[in-house]
Amino acid sequence: MKNRLSRRNLLKSSAVLGAAAGFPSIVPSTVLGASAPSNTITIGGIGTGSMGMGNLKGFLNANGTRLLAVCDVDKKHRATAKRVIDGKYGNTDCAEYNDYRALLARDDIDAIFHALPDHWHGIICVAAANAGKDIYGQKPLARTITEGRAIVDAVERNGVIWQTGSQQRSDGRFRLACELVRNGRLGKMKFAEARLPGGYGGSNPKPVPVPEGFDYDMWLGPAPSQPHRDLGRGGSMHWNWRWMRDFSGGQITDWAGHNIDISHWALGLDRTGPVEVSGTGTFADKDLFNVITSYDFDLNYADGSLIKVTSKHSPGVRFVGEEGEILVTRTKIEASDPSILKDPIPSNGIHLYESRDHHHNFLDCIRSRKECICPAEVGHRSISAGLLGEMAIYTGRTLKWDPEKEHVIGDSAANGLLTRAYREPWVL
Repeated sequence: MKNRLSRRNLLKSSAVLGAAAGFPSIVPSTVLGASAPSNTITIGGIGTGSMGMGNLKGFLNANGTRLLAVCDVDKKHRATAKRVIDGKYGNTDCAEYNDYRALLARDDIDAIFHALPDHWHGIICVAAANAGKDIYGQKPLARTITEGRAIVDAVERNGVIWQTGSQQRSDGRFRLACELVRNGRLGKMKFAEARLPGGYGGSNPKPVPVPEGFDYDMWLGPAPSQPHRDLGRGGSMHWNWRWMRDFSGGQITDWAGHNIDISHWALGLDRTGPVEVSGTGTFADKDLFNVITSYDFDLNYADGSLIKVTSKHSPGVRFVGEEGEILVTRTKIEASDPSILKDPIPSNGIHLYESRDHHHNFLDCIRSRKECICPAEVGHRSISAGLLGEMAIYTGRTLKWDPEKEHVIGDSAANGLLTRAYREPWVL
């Protein structure tokens, strides 16, 4: 039975055949029966803490899905996720895993979502793509630019669907702001201002015993070995790992995938990068917490576009043109002249990809095999710009960047920051 179509291959085959023949992309239940594999997308979750649980509930409550398994190195997280899933289905079928490789080895899982510390994104996402799973990956796409490119290559090589968790693209306020910019409502653009939160200095907690049920060595994975500490949420490393460079870039990597991403969308820069990056910043003043905590850096692009990234304001994106301004956040959109927002975009104007629900867009694209609203290349370019800002601040130099070859021109030391050493035995 080696030639039998897998569930995921059937999803792909039906979409391709339907598109080629002009038929519906999903084979109807009247042909294959109500339990036809093409009718239900089976899903596994890797990382089921705060963001992971949000993703889990988003997929659990969507039509046409079935959550089969969860993976987390914290037994408490796994147990909570399993309880929620089993409660939804009224059984005890949800499988639990401590090791992501066991979940990825299951042939009956079509897609996975992940919500992991940044330092794990590269290895797990490449492995998931190589396993043929469609992937909903939380931003930032990766901790380094090298890892990000490896993810994009693996996604394209394996023909899997990818959605970056830059969910602001599925918010009508942000899409409207970007369409208004694209359609010239602000006149010639002067700059976009990507407003990201400031960082956190924090305390310097002492090493403490590893809590029962928490696989700390697996949590560290490719990161350097170090004592376990209570970082303030549940007596373990959860959440506040983001203030440590071994695991994250602080708010720059937390939010570049949101507000630099929206700036790229509005300015038509989704699949390129800056050519020059410069900036300044301050750092956490504790030995343990060592990320950049406040910052201002400029991203200059080959077409003359300028994106200013700053931590001086509440999160949002400000677009400044010669004929007006727009500010958009997760709660509002406003303009220097209210008339800028009132006139609808004409039918022959520029209309951007519309998604009203980020999770549902991912599921729709699994069925149609069309590109999601925030595919891997787009997510990669957004976080790359943020990572370049981080690199410019750490080196204290203006960086000349080649967005095609993805390397810093004439600066070998800066190029050394494009990747990170992995703790044995982990490899990308």
